[in-house]
Amino acid sequence: MELRYLRYFVAVAREQHFTKAAKALGISQPPLSQQIKRLEQEVGTPLFRRLTRGVELTEAGEAFYEDACKILAMSDAALEKARGIARGLNGSLSIGITSSDAFHPQIFRLIHLYLQQNPGVTVHQVEANMSSLMTMLAEGELDIAFVRLPCDSSKDFELKILEREPMVAALHPTHPLAKCESLALGQLKDTPLILFPQEVAPGCYDRVYGCCERAGIDMQNTLQSSQFSSSLGMVATGCGFALVPKSMTAITPPGITYHALTTPELYTDIALCWRRFERSHTVKRFVSMLKDI
Repeated sequence: MELRYLRYFVAVAREQHFTKAAKALGISQPPLSQQIKRLEQEVGTPLFRRLTRGVELTEAGEAFYEDACKILAMSDAALEKARGIARGLNGSLSIGITSSDAFHPQIFRLIHLYLQQNPGVTVHQVEANMSSLMTMLAEGELDIAFVRLPCDSSKDFELKILEREPMVAALHPTHPLAKCESLALGQLKDTPLILFPQEVAPGCYDRVYGCCERAGIDMQNTLQSSQFSSSLGMVATGCGFALVPKSMTAITPPGITYHALTTPELYTDIALCWRRFERSHTVKRFVSMLKDI
């Protein structure tokens, strides 16, 4: 059964008149009457009673009308959904972030702006370490990911750097240098370094390790945390000092003080990462927001 038969039938049922229905549909009356007759033959029973000044639905026609309206509504919704997905207005978007990204305001401003501009898109957020994010992005489990550079595996993807973020030193308030507003990394060489695992962010780890080694910090006497964020918990107990992205100063527990560093090369770049030759319009619409950054 063709959908146009249903549209013709619904139009006649609403207008209760063939000529008026034909005018509303933009066709002539004789072809409309023929199409309705074919529909009744296909259904196997009359759907209208022909009256002197119009038509009315038979009992079968009334039942058929309810279902026809539902079918047409579902058909229109399906078309609109498909067209919306094709334009990137509907669908879903999976976004990956690292634990340290969770404190960077620009990332969530972008996500909020995207949701405002694309209310028909469902956004899923996944938090994982850098290596896991790159694997999930490569395997299609994520659509985009916010990452911290340097990151060697990110070279396989398209990148847009959003901001260069300096790293800061986190100390316990009882540390002798806790009153200093800024520090040279070498001043901390007698304090144990609390370092995140290399697999969490390999490129960032190598940069931190190299800077600390050049500053004379004993890299054989480091303590290991599971993430950037957990290193702050260890600092709060007086275990040592940690180096974290500046945006993480949003975490302000009583047992931590933050200090700018005079080491210019100790920074990390926040970047958006997506697959090359990406065809998803939801991804393209998100990326398009970055043109003004």
